[in-house]
Amino acid sequence: MNNQLLCLLQLAFAPVGAYSYSEGIESLVETGAIDSEITLKNWLENSLQFGAVRVEAAVVVRALRAAKIGDLTALNYWNAWATATKETEELRLQSWQMGRTLVRLLLDLREVKLSRRESPVASGLTTIVKEFVESASNQCNFAIGFGIAAANWQIEEEAAVLGYLYSWAANLASAGVKLIPLGQTAGQQLLLDLQSQISCTAQEVLKLEDDEIASCSWGLALASMAHETQYTRLFRS
Repeated sequence: MNNQLLCLLQLAFAPVGAYSYSEGIESLVETGAIDSEITLKNWLENSLQFGAVRVEAAVVVRALRAAKIGDLTALNYWNAWATATKETEELRLQSWQMGRTLVRLLLDLREVKLSRRESPVASGLTTIVKEFVESASNQCNFAIGFGIAAANWQIEEEAAVLGYLYSWAANLASAGVKLIPLGQTAGQQLLLDLQSQISCTAQEVLKLEDDEIASCSWGLALASMAHETQYTRLFRS
Protein backbone atom coordinates (compact mmCIF):
# COMPACT_ATOMS: atom_id res chain seq x y z
CA MET A 1 0.00 0.00 0.00
CA ASN A 2 2.79 2.43 0.88
CA ASN A 3 4.56 1.70 -2.41
CA GLN A 4 1.35 2.39 -4.35
CA LEU A 5 0.88 5.68 -2.52
CA LEU A 6 4.43 6.75 -3.28
CA CYS A 7 4.01 5.75 -6.93
CA LEU A 8 0.79 7.78 -7.10
CA LEU A 9 2.53 10.83 -5.70
CA GLN A 10 5.38 10.44 -8.19
CA LEU A 11 2.92 10.06 -11.06
CA ALA A 12 0.73 12.99 -10.03
CA PHE A 13 3.74 15.33 -9.96
CA ALA A 14 5.83 13.80 -12.74
CA PRO A 15 7.88 16.38 -14.70
CA VAL A 16 5.78 16.50 -17.88
CA GLY A 17 5.64 20.27 -18.34
CA ALA A 18 2.18 20.88 -16.85
CA TYR A 19 3.48 24.02 -15.09
CA SER A 20 3.89 25.75 -18.45
CA TYR A 21 0.16 25.68 -19.27
CA SER A 22 -2.71 27.71 -17.80
CA GLU A 23 -5.57 26.13 -19.82
CA GLY A 24 -7.11 29.48 -20.63
CA ILE A 25 -6.79 31.00 -17.16
CA GLU A 26 -4.24 33.52 -18.41
CA SER A 27 -6.70 34.99 -20.91
CA LEU A 28 -9.50 34.94 -18.31
CA VAL A 29 -7.33 36.92 -15.89
CA GLU A 30 -6.54 39.46 -18.60
CA THR A 31 -10.24 40.02 -19.35
CA GLY A 32 -11.12 40.19 -15.64
CA ALA A 33 -13.32 37.09 -15.65
CA ILE A 34 -11.00 35.67 -13.02
CA ASP A 35 -9.65 38.29 -10.62
CA SER A 36 -9.67 36.77 -7.14
CA GLU A 37 -9.46 33.58 -5.13
CA ILE A 38 -13.25 33.32 -5.23
CA THR A 39 -13.61 33.61 -9.00
CA LEU A 40 -10.75 31.17 -9.56
CA LYS A 41 -12.36 28.72 -7.14
CA ASN A 42 -15.68 29.05 -8.97
CA TRP A 43 -14.00 28.35 -12.32
CA LEU A 44 -12.22 25.26 -11.03
CA GLU A 45 -15.30 23.94 -9.20
CA ASN A 46 -17.45 24.37 -12.30
CA SER A 47 -14.79 22.65 -14.39
CA LEU A 48 -14.77 19.68 -12.00
CA GLN A 49 -18.57 19.51 -12.04
CA PHE A 50 -19.21 20.01 -15.74
CA GLY A 51 -15.97 20.58 -17.66
CA ALA A 52 -13.48 18.77 -19.86
CA VAL A 53 -11.38 17.49 -16.95
CA ARG A 54 -14.23 15.06 -16.14
CA VAL A 55 -13.91 13.60 -19.62
CA GLU A 56 -10.15 13.30 -19.24
CA ALA A 57 -10.51 11.54 -15.88
CA ALA A 58 -12.93 9.07 -17.46
CA VAL A 59 -10.37 8.38 -20.19
CA VAL A 60 -7.72 7.75 -17.51
CA VAL A 61 -9.91 4.97 -16.09
CA ARG A 62 -10.39 3.36 -19.50
CA ALA A 63 -6.71 3.60 -20.38
CA LEU A 64 -5.78 2.02 -17.04
CA ARG A 65 -8.17 -0.89 -17.63
CA ALA A 66 -6.98 -1.40 -21.20
CA ALA A 67 -3.30 -1.29 -20.22
CA LYS A 68 -3.85 -3.85 -17.47
CA ILE A 69 -5.07 -6.45 -19.97
CA GLY A 70 -2.86 -5.37 -22.86
CA ASP A 71 -5.75 -4.16 -25.04
CA LEU A 72 -4.01 -2.03 -27.67
CA THR A 73 -7.19 -1.67 -29.68
CA ALA A 74 -8.94 -0.01 -26.74
CA LEU A 75 -5.94 2.23 -26.03
CA ASN A 76 -5.86 3.45 -29.61
CA TYR A 77 -9.62 3.95 -29.65
CA TRP A 78 -9.70 6.03 -26.48
CA ASN A 79 -6.62 7.99 -27.54
CA ALA A 80 -8.31 8.96 -30.82
CA TRP A 81 -11.52 9.71 -28.90
CA ALA A 82 -9.65 11.96 -26.45
CA THR A 83 -8.00 13.82 -29.33
CA ALA A 84 -11.40 14.43 -30.93
CA THR A 85 -12.73 16.03 -27.73
CA LYS A 86 -10.05 18.75 -27.74
CA GLU A 87 -11.78 21.85 -29.05
CA THR A 88 -8.68 23.92 -29.83
CA GLU A 89 -5.26 23.21 -31.26
CA GLU A 90 -3.67 24.63 -28.11
CA LEU A 91 -5.42 22.10 -25.84
CA ARG A 92 -4.68 19.25 -28.22
CA LEU A 93 -0.96 20.05 -28.48
CA GLN A 94 -0.73 20.42 -24.70
CA SER A 95 -2.23 16.98 -24.16
CA TRP A 96 0.04 15.38 -26.76
CA GLN A 97 3.19 17.01 -25.40
CA MET A 98 2.46 15.95 -21.82
CA GLY A 99 1.39 12.47 -22.88
CA ARG A 100 4.50 11.87 -24.97
CA THR A 101 6.71 13.07 -22.15
CA LEU A 102 5.03 10.78 -19.62
CA VAL A 103 5.18 7.55 -21.64
CA ARG A 104 8.80 8.21 -22.60
CA LEU A 105 9.62 8.83 -18.95
CA LEU A 106 7.94 5.54 -18.09
CA LEU A 107 10.07 3.70 -20.64
CA ASP A 108 13.24 5.47 -19.53
CA LEU A 109 12.63 4.54 -15.90
CA ARG A 110 12.21 0.93 -16.93
CA GLU A 111 15.48 0.96 -18.83
CA VAL A 112 17.23 2.27 -15.72
CA LYS A 113 15.82 -0.64 -13.71
CA LEU A 114 16.95 -3.13 -16.33
CA SER A 115 20.44 -1.63 -16.45
CA ARG A 116 20.67 -2.09 -12.68
CA ARG A 117 19.39 -5.64 -13.07
CA GLU A 118 16.39 -4.85 -10.92
CA SER A 119 13.03 -6.49 -11.52
CA PRO A 120 10.66 -3.92 -13.08
CA VAL A 121 7.03 -3.73 -12.02
CA ALA A 122 4.39 -5.04 -14.44
CA SER A 123 6.96 -6.10 -17.03
CA GLY A 124 4.39 -6.86 -19.72
CA LEU A 125 3.50 -3.19 -20.01
CA THR A 126 6.78 -2.23 -21.63
CA THR A 127 5.88 -3.90 -24.90
CA ILE A 128 2.38 -2.45 -24.68
CA VAL A 129 3.70 1.08 -24.21
CA LYS A 130 6.21 0.76 -27.03
CA GLU A 131 3.63 -0.61 -29.44
CA PHE A 132 1.13 2.03 -28.44
CA VAL A 133 3.61 4.89 -28.86
CA GLU A 134 4.49 3.59 -32.31
CA SER A 135 0.86 3.16 -33.36
CA ALA A 136 -0.14 6.56 -31.97
CA SER A 137 2.65 8.29 -33.93
CA ASN A 138 3.71 10.18 -30.78
CA GLN A 139 0.20 11.67 -30.45
CA CYS A 140 -0.45 10.18 -27.04
CA ASN A 141 -2.91 12.16 -24.93
CA PHE A 142 -1.91 12.87 -21.35
CA ALA A 143 -4.94 11.08 -19.89
CA ILE A 144 -3.96 7.93 -21.81
CA GLY A 145 -0.35 8.13 -20.65
CA PHE A 146 -1.51 8.69 -17.07
CA GLY A 147 -3.71 5.60 -17.22
CA ILE A 148 -0.89 3.50 -18.67
CA ALA A 149 1.51 4.67 -15.96
CA ALA A 150 -1.08 3.95 -13.24
CA ALA A 151 -1.48 0.41 -14.56
CA ASN A 152 2.30 0.00 -14.73
CA TRP A 153 2.67 0.99 -11.08
CA GLN A 154 -0.41 -1.01 -10.03
CA ILE A 155 -2.30 2.02 -8.78
CA GLU A 156 -5.99 1.44 -8.11
CA GLU A 157 -8.60 3.21 -10.24
CA GLU A 158 -9.99 5.48 -7.53
CA ALA A 159 -6.53 6.57 -6.43
CA ALA A 160 -5.49 7.21 -10.04
CA VAL A 161 -8.53 9.42 -10.71
CA LEU A 162 -8.02 11.36 -7.48
CA GLY A 163 -4.35 11.86 -8.36
CA TYR A 164 -5.19 13.05 -11.86
CA LEU A 165 -7.82 15.52 -10.68
CA TYR A 166 -5.69 16.84 -7.85
CA SER A 167 -2.62 17.36 -10.03
CA TRP A 168 -4.81 19.25 -12.53
CA ALA A 169 -6.24 21.44 -9.77
CA ALA A 170 -2.83 22.06 -8.21
CA ASN A 171 -1.38 23.15 -11.54
CA LEU A 172 -4.18 25.62 -12.27
CA ALA A 173 -4.21 26.92 -8.71
CA SER A 174 -0.50 27.60 -9.13
CA ALA A 175 -1.19 29.42 -12.40
CA GLY A 176 -3.77 31.56 -10.61
CA VAL A 177 -1.33 32.39 -7.81
CA LYS A 178 1.10 33.74 -10.40
CA LEU A 179 -1.38 35.52 -12.65
CA ILE A 180 -3.98 37.22 -10.42
CA PRO A 181 -1.74 37.29 -8.31
CA LEU A 182 -2.57 35.46 -5.07
CA GLY A 183 -0.49 34.65 -2.04
CA GLN A 184 0.76 31.12 -1.49
CA THR A 185 -1.54 30.72 1.52
CA ALA A 186 -4.55 31.62 -0.61
CA GLY A 187 -3.46 29.05 -3.17
CA GLN A 188 -3.18 26.33 -0.56
CA GLN A 189 -6.55 27.28 0.95
CA LEU A 190 -8.05 27.04 -2.52
CA LEU A 191 -6.81 23.46 -2.89
CA LEU A 192 -8.22 22.57 0.54
CA ASP A 193 -11.57 24.05 -0.46
CA LEU A 194 -11.59 21.98 -3.67
CA GLN A 195 -11.01 18.66 -1.93
CA SER A 196 -14.69 17.89 -1.50
CA GLN A 197 -15.49 18.57 -5.15
CA ILE A 198 -12.46 16.58 -6.32
CA SER A 199 -13.63 13.58 -4.29
CA CYS A 200 -17.20 13.94 -5.54
CA THR A 201 -16.09 14.20 -9.17
CA ALA A 202 -13.85 11.14 -8.81
CA GLN A 203 -16.74 9.05 -7.50
CA GLU A 204 -19.01 10.20 -10.32
CA VAL A 205 -16.39 9.52 -12.99
CA LEU A 206 -15.78 5.98 -11.76
CA LYS A 207 -19.48 5.17 -12.23
CA LEU A 208 -19.82 6.56 -15.77
CA GLU A 209 -20.70 4.23 -18.63
CA ASP A 210 -19.02 4.93 -21.96
CA ASP A 211 -22.10 6.61 -23.45
CA GLU A 212 -22.51 8.81 -20.38
CA ILE A 213 -19.19 10.61 -20.78
CA ALA A 214 -19.92 14.26 -21.55
CA SER A 215 -18.94 17.78 -20.59
CA CYS A 216 -19.88 21.43 -21.08
CA SER A 217 -16.57 23.12 -21.86
CA TRP A 218 -17.34 25.95 -24.26
CA GLY A 219 -15.94 28.46 -21.76
CA LEU A 220 -12.61 26.62 -21.76
CA ALA A 221 -12.61 26.50 -25.55
CA LEU A 222 -13.19 30.25 -25.87
CA ALA A 223 -10.53 31.03 -23.25
CA SER A 224 -8.06 28.74 -25.00
CA MET A 225 -8.70 30.36 -28.39
CA ALA A 226 -8.20 33.81 -26.88
CA HIS A 227 -4.97 32.71 -25.25
CA GLU A 228 -3.50 31.60 -28.56
CA THR A 229 -3.53 35.19 -29.84
CA GLN A 230 -2.94 36.98 -26.54
CA TYR A 231 -0.30 39.69 -26.91
CA THR A 232 1.69 39.00 -23.75
CA ARG A 233 1.81 35.57 -22.12
CA LEU A 234 3.57 33.90 -19.23
CA PHE A 235 2.26 30.47 -20.22
CA ARG A 236 2.84 28.33 -23.24
CA SER A 237 0.64 28.38 -26.31
